[in-house]
Parts: sequence; C-alpha cells; structure tokens
Amino acid sequence: MQKITSWFLAVATGVLLYVPALAQLSVSGKIIDAEDGTPLPGATIRAGSFRGTVTNAKGEFSLSNLPDNTNIVEISYVGYESKSVTISDLQADTNPIQLKRSSFNADEVVINATRANQNSGVAFTNVGKLELSKQNLGQDLPVLLNFTPSLVTTSDAGAGVGYTGLRIRGTDATRINVTINGIPYNDAESQGTFWVNMPDFGSSVSSVQIQRGVGTSTNGAAAFGATVNINTNEFRKEAYAEINNSFGSFNTKKHTILAGTGLLNNKFTLDARLSKITSDGFIDRSKSDLGSFYVSGAYFGKKSSVRMNVFSGKEVTYQAWEGIPEARLKGDREGISAYIDRNGLNERDAQNLLNSNSRTYNLYLYDNQTDNYQQDHYQLISSHNLSKNWTFNLNGFLVKGRGYYEQYRDNDKLKNYKLPDVVVGNQTITRSDLIRRRWLDNAFYGSTFSLDYNSFKKLTANIGGGWNQYDGDHFGEVIWSRFASSSSIRQRYYQSVGLKTDFNLYGKVYYQLSEKLNVFADVQLRKVGYFIKGDDNQQRQQLHDVNYSFFNPKAGITYQVSASSTAFASFSLAHREPNRDDFTESTRQIQPNPETLRDLEVGYRFQKGRVAASVGGYYMDYKNQLVVSGQLNDVGNPIKINVPESYRAGIELEFGAQLSKQWKWNANATLSQNKIKNFTEYVVNYDDENGGYKTTNHGNSDIALSPNVIVGSQLLYTPAKNLELALLTKYVGKQYLDNTSNEGRKLDAYFTNDLRLIYRIKPKWMNEITVSALANNVFNELYESNGYTYSYIYGGQTTTENFYYPQAGRNFLVSVGLKF
Repeated sequence: MQKITSWFLAVATGVLLYVPALAQLSVSGKIIDAEDGTPLPGATIRAGSFRGTVTNAKGEFSLSNLPDNTNIVEISYVGYESKSVTISDLQADTNPIQLKRSSFNADEVVINATRANQNSGVAFTNVGKLELSKQNLGQDLPVLLNFTPSLVTTSDAGAGVGYTGLRIRGTDATRINVTINGIPYNDAESQGTFWVNMPDFGSSVSSVQIQRGVGTSTNGAAAFGATVNINTNEFRKEAYAEINNSFGSFNTKKHTILAGTGLLNNKFTLDARLSKITSDGFIDRSKSDLGSFYVSGAYFGKKSSVRMNVFSGKEVTYQAWEGIPEARLKGDREGISAYIDRNGLNERDAQNLLNSNSRTYNLYLYDNQTDNYQQDHYQLISSHNLSKNWTFNLNGFLVKGRGYYEQYRDNDKLKNYKLPDVVVGNQTITRSDLIRRRWLDNAFYGSTFSLDYNSFKKLTANIGGGWNQYDGDHFGEVIWSRFASSSSIRQRYYQSVGLKTDFNLYGKVYYQLSEKLNVFADVQLRKVGYFIKGDDNQQRQQLHDVNYSFFNPKAGITYQVSASSTAFASFSLAHREPNRDDFTESTRQIQPNPETLRDLEVGYRFQKGRVAASVGGYYMDYKNQLVVSGQLNDVGNPIKINVPESYRAGIELEFGAQLSKQWKWNANATLSQNKIKNFTEYVVNYDDENGGYKTTNHGNSDIALSPNVIVGSQLLYTPAKNLELALLTKYVGKQYLDNTSNEGRKLDAYFTNDLRLIYRIKPKWMNEITVSALANNVFNELYESNGYTYSYIYGGQTTTENFYYPQAGRNFLVSVGLKF
C-alpha cells in the first residue's frame, strides 16, 4: 500500500511541477443569448481534455496558460446549441459569443435537475459516450466504469459478464441510487441494482454521472454512498448505422447493431439497438446467454419535446453465487476433506470439490441450475419550455419483470414443500431429490417531474419529485420430484406479495452571492410505505406494514479562489429505509430501523496549462447502519442489526495531465478509513441447547468490504492520429470479509494491469472502421474481488468458513466496429 500511494503522489507532484511550464495561451470572452443578448451564467467552456471553466454572473469567462497545441474551445449551455470556436477567432474577435436556444437539446434539460454541476459542492465524475465505448467490448456497465474514483467492481463469473456489481467508497449496491434518464432503476424491494438485466446497456448510454456521497436530491432509493445517474437520450441529427462484433476468452461473444434515422421533417428521430452477448465465464459452468434491445422515438416541437424509450433485457445465467471455499482456493487437501465432513457433502459433490480447479470450482452440477429473468422498460419523457425562464419536465414509466431461478435440491425434506410423506409398503419416505423454481413477477410504475427556473442572472432553482409504486409477487414451484407424493404439476409451496410506495418532493436553489461565491440549498421530503404479506421459502408467515417520513436537507458553497482554482464544501443529511430481507429475516426481538447519514464534503479543484487536479475530503457519519453481526434468526439465516455509530472518512485525489502531444495521463486515488464504533461479534454456539452466542467486542473495527486504498490510472499514448494505446492500472487494498478486522477473514490487496489498443480507419465508402483489443490482467494477477464468511461453535470448537470469488487471470477481447 505504501509503495503504491507513494508512487502515485510522487509522480503526480513531479508532473504538476513540470507540465505547467509548457503552457502558453490565454483566452477570454462572453457568452450571450443570440435572441436578446442576455448573458448566460454557468455556461461550460472546455479546452481539450483537462481544461475548462464556467461563465460568471455576467456570462464572462477566462482561461489562462492553455497548452500551446489547443486549437478549439467547446461551449455548451443546457437548452442551447453547442458551439465550437477556434482559439484564433477568440483572440481576434472581442464580440460576445452567441448561443441559440434549441428544443433538440431538451434531453439535457430533462436530466439537469437530478445532476450535479460545478456549483453543487459535491464530488462527482462525468463519463461520456466516447470513454464508455473504448471499454465496451462485451463486459457489463460496472466494469466499463472501473477506473472512476473510489469504485471497485466484482463479477460472480469472474470475467465481467453476467452477475457483476460495484461498490463506491466501500458502499454496496443497496445504498447506491441509480437512475436512468432521471427515472429510478434500483429494485424497490432489495434496493440493489441488477446490471445483468441490462445486457450491453452501455451501447445505448450517452453519459453517466457518478456523484459520491449523498449527492443532490434525486428520485428513487436513498443515496447512502453514491448516485449513478445514467442518460440514454441523445439527439443525433444525421442518419447512422453501426455494427459492432467482439470475441474473446471464455468463448465470449458480443454482437450489436445500432441505427438511427437522424432528424426527419425537422421534428422526429428514431434510434434502435439490438444486442446479443454469450460467454462461458471464467468459473466452471458460469455461462451467460444475454439479449437486449433499445428503441427510442422523439418529437421536437418549437417549445416542447416528447421522447418514448422502450428497452428490454433477457438473461439466462448459470448460477455462480456460492463462491469457493477457502480450502479449495488454497489447494489444501486436508482442509477440503475437513470441509466435506463438516458439511455432509455426498459423494458426487465431494468429488466435484476434490477434483475441480482451485480457482474455478462451482458447487452446482445440475445442467439447468440457471437464473432466468426478463425486464421490460417503458419511459415517456417530455420537456416543455414555458418561457425563457421556466421549463417543465414530466415523465412516466413502467417496468415489468418476470422470471425465476431453477435449482436442483438433493435429498430435501418433502415437508419443506408442503408435500406429504410417501408411503411405499412398510417404508415411509420423507425426503426426495427435486427441482424447484423460485419466481418473481413484478411491476414498477410511476412518474417524475421537475419545474426549472433560470433567471440568467444570479438565481437558478428546481422544484421536482416523483411517485412510484412497486407490486411484486414471490412464489415457489416444484417442477419435478423423484418421489412426488400427491403433488400437482408446478406444486406451489410458498407465496407472498410485496407492495411499496415511494413519494418525494425536492427543491434546489443556486444563488450567486458575489462574482466568486455561489451558495446552494437543497431540501427533499420523502414518504415510503411498505407492505409484505404471505409465507416465504421457509414457510414462515410474513406480515410487515411500515411507513416512514424522511426530511433530507443539503447546503453548500462554492468559492472561485482564482481563475484556475475553486473550493467547495457541503453538508447533507439522508435517511434510508430497511429493505425486504431486513424485514423478512428479522426476529421479534430484533427489528430493523431506518439508517441516517450525515455527510460532510470539502474539495479543491485546480487546472492550469496541461494539468487538472482535485483533492476532496469526506466524512460520512452513520447512525443505525444495518450490518451483519453473526446473529441468526429462528431458521438459521443471518440477520442485520443497527449499529449505533459508524463512519467513512477519506481523501479523494484526481489528476489529469497532457504530458506531451502523444502522452496523456489520468489517475485517481482514495485513501480512507471505514469504521464501526464499538462493534460486537456474535458467534452462534450449537453446543448450547438454548441457541446462545459467544460474544466478542472488537472496539473500533473496519467495515466489511471497504478497502482503505483504491488507485486507478489510465496512461494513454497516441503515436499516430488514428491509433491509441493505453495502460490501465487498478490497485485495491485489502478488504475484510466481515466487521471484525480479523486477518484470517480478508481479501488480499490486488494490483491489475490491462492493455488497450484502438485503431480507427476512415475510408471513403464508410464513416469509420474501429479495431479494438483489450488484454485484461496482463500480468496474470491471482486475486479475489469479493467474498463472505460465517462462524459457529460445534463440538467445543469454533469453525470459520470463508468463501471467495476469484477473478480471471490473463484474458482477451477483440472488437471490430463499422460505422456508416
């Protein structure tokens, strides 16, 4: 860890001292409305990859010490046509730069209320379509975002296809708010995000903004670590067609077709995508068979626009959920035998464990041990320009999901499936091999809106909110049993319903107090109602009817220290309700309470010459955070408890430099501490007839799966105009599997390096041919990115079972893309 961070800081400091000396140019100007000459404060000016600024209250801007090879400045403003201006024109012409209003930019207006900007006082990163496309050779969206600050990804199948996930600042998916075009995407019950239901969605994304911490008020689940704001809407004036095909290790294939009409009759556009992804996966039998489509039609009027998005994903993935036991991972034959004895494995499963590869073992052998799910999305998005100052956005959505996962159960109890015993002569059969399906059939629908005000002077404001309802049926079926008793086809053995309603209102105000000082205030009111009724997979009766009301205020300041530097600070309060499992796995004695987060963010951004850099600090203070402590419910499943005090505190560093005309470097690092104050571990004692626990107080312990160090680096080399080479580096510090800081229950730190090549050809008969190659983990680092653990006492001994999710060693992907 010390070597990695020292290297990063030393190199970054050296570049900071050297590179600014290469800069030469300075430009300034004023941005105004083309119709009435009103200054446009907050317009964005970009000069290359690293330099940029926003206009002040008078619409003025200045950029000094630009790199000497800067040729063009890009100017944009929400609701206006973007403009490119050459440096020579800026230096020669003192007239204001005029931007024209355009309804074609309504897509930006729709998401404006839910996104952070330079005056929001929060830490955020924008990822554009071009950056995503460079990595998009078949892997899921979390993997495409892997090199953004404070982010760690994982893959059950080990190769980035199928079930993948991400953590930001150590925060898991159930605490990361995800929206698509401002519409909530998180599963309403689990609050998680299942990227596997969105195969190749990266091919339809125009931009992603990741807000770290609480972020700005938005729709859907509470942001307790980050917000991932995805925008798919994109206006393309010219007709186009694209074909992309990728092939790679583990028999991975991706085929994508995209097409669009461009602007028809100056009012209409239609865009479409069709994708197919298959992969065998790195882990044994972790195959994925994924398909998706995306269709978007838009109407652009003089003052209004309406867009209809329809997209769907269907996935069939072989289950690789259980991980690999520690003894198998280490090749410990004695430990493997002990594991077999402890867990009562039959001969078939024992031989599978003994003879499998240590890094690719999969518990499941049944040939259709698969997860099957289809999710369909319908979005109606509209924007209406009420006047020069006022814009109203109104959206409606429906998400329909239906699917199951199928499992072979060896010698399971018939009574667990509401089946009577089978009597054959004098023999009573109480157990049977069987195959079950656990179903989820749900609908999620609602509306979001925002009313945006811009005075074009000192004040901008938004009022918005949303209402949504989730209606989900959970049920299980037995589709085959060796001894079927009196069962019927599709014997249903449990059924429950979940109904969740979420309503929120928010208001945001940005005010320019002076030429250098901007303040903002942000208030959200949120009401959540959740109802669960029925029996579950273990035939426990469930009845939960809860309602919550949350008040979430935020405030902050942004100060322009100089022409090249800005400082910001903000404070936010957020609340999060428990999810379905927190309720269904709870006991009468231990009921989950909502969590509270107080988030303090401070930062400093600097850009000069060929360099842009930022440093940010955060302190996220949790009250009643829900964590696993080792306690079990009446059927032996782990439950979460509220711990009174915990926190995440850290420093985030971002750095970018144009080292020369050919070399560019982007890097980031996060150094943090993630602690639970006064944590008590419970280890169940099966020797105790009363089901007691052995307790251990660990004092201030580390929060599980929260690395103290995360470093990302992208070193880009462009030896020729159409050729780019990149070295992509990621370092993730050690992570503990539980909250005890026990060195025997951890993931080791890992350091991976990828190589990427992109070559573009522009022949006369088509727009572009792109050949891409991605060599992942080129040094064959053996590492695990996720895992879990549990402990128990039996026979007078304490046993700890650790499980790990190994990731693939050296592997490759190659892609050919054609643009017409």
